[in-house]
Amino acid sequence: MKKKLPALHIADLTIDPPIMQGGMGVRVSRSGLAAAVANEGCVGVIAGVGLGKFENLPRSEFEAVNNEALRVEIRRAKSLSKGIIGVNLMVALSNYEPLVRTAVDENIDMIISGAGLPLELPKFVEKKNIKLVPVVSSVRALKIICDKWKRNFSRLPDAVIVEGSKAGGHIGYDFGAVVEGNAPTLDQLITEIVGFAKTFDPEIPVIAAGGIFDGRDVAHFLKLGASGVQLGTRFVCTDECDVHENFKQAYLNAKKEDIIIIKSPVGMPGRVIKNKFVDDIISGKTKPAACNYHCLKTCNPRTAPYCIAKALTNAAEGNVDEGFVFAGSNAYRCTEIVPVKKLIDEIVSEAVNYM
Repeated sequence: MKKKLPALHIADLTIDPPIMQGGMGVRVSRSGLAAAVANEGCVGVIAGVGLGKFENLPRSEFEAVNNEALRVEIRRAKSLSKGIIGVNLMVALSNYEPLVRTAVDENIDMIISGAGLPLELPKFVEKKNIKLVPVVSSVRALKIICDKWKRNFSRLPDAVIVEGSKAGGHIGYDFGAVVEGNAPTLDQLITEIVGFAKTFDPEIPVIAAGGIFDGRDVAHFLKLGASGVQLGTRFVCTDECDVHENFKQAYLNAKKEDIIIIKSPVGMPGRVIKNKFVDDIISGKTKPAACNYHCLKTCNPRTAPYCIAKALTNAAEGNVDEGFVFAGSNAYRCTEIVPVKKLIDEIVSEAVNYM
């Protein structure tokens, strides 16, 4: 009998194989990628940040254009797939609540929420059967969420994503700890959080994320007690990923030493692929731009050395020299663009061999 990986069960949903695709913004993981991943039995995820073409609009239109873009992406993903579609919505977004309400209106299967503690998330869902999955980087954060949700909403997370310091984009750890390698390892986090998650009945499924690249990694974290894994970086280098080809090419061109940590103007470390824009930022050059929107609560447009929203949208649209590409620590290991189905089949067959 052919060996299989254990399925991931999140409440009444069965994810088989037990893989979630990471939500990648700005405009990297949209409906095309999410639907392709969902069609393979995994969870496809739309990143809700900056989906609307807001760059040249006044602040008064920022909220509406992003709500409508999220609605369009959810509907398109559902039209392309009968599988499980989630949205990743960052608590740090200034338009977080309107985006959550839009996702709920569209009966999304799952809301994944990090970049801050989603302490009020359950109140927006009411009695709808939408799975709520916070993203945490410590057992303390999960405890705070569980206590708050239980006390105020009589519910617990349906699952939790534990993101380690090898993830791409903004990372929920101290800059110095990440650069010096002193952040807790994903192994440590998974072991600790799985132990805490088992104290609940039913236990909360734990999903490992951040730097997971191949089947060996998948098997490793399943053996450690994780119920599933989340991958982001690998899915960038797929035919179905919605981002511009120049963005994908930056992954294929990257060497190990090109993947570095920078200080983001939103007060967090960010993992990027080095280019001229990044070199300019590191050398202290500023990229002044009028900010019409203040998209992230933690960004102060008056003191920010550059607009991260503009940098990320430039990269996503293919103008990578006028911005930068977020990437996980293993992005340099990507060597080709492949179909989503081929990628998932390859990762699963590798993982089975290591189980």
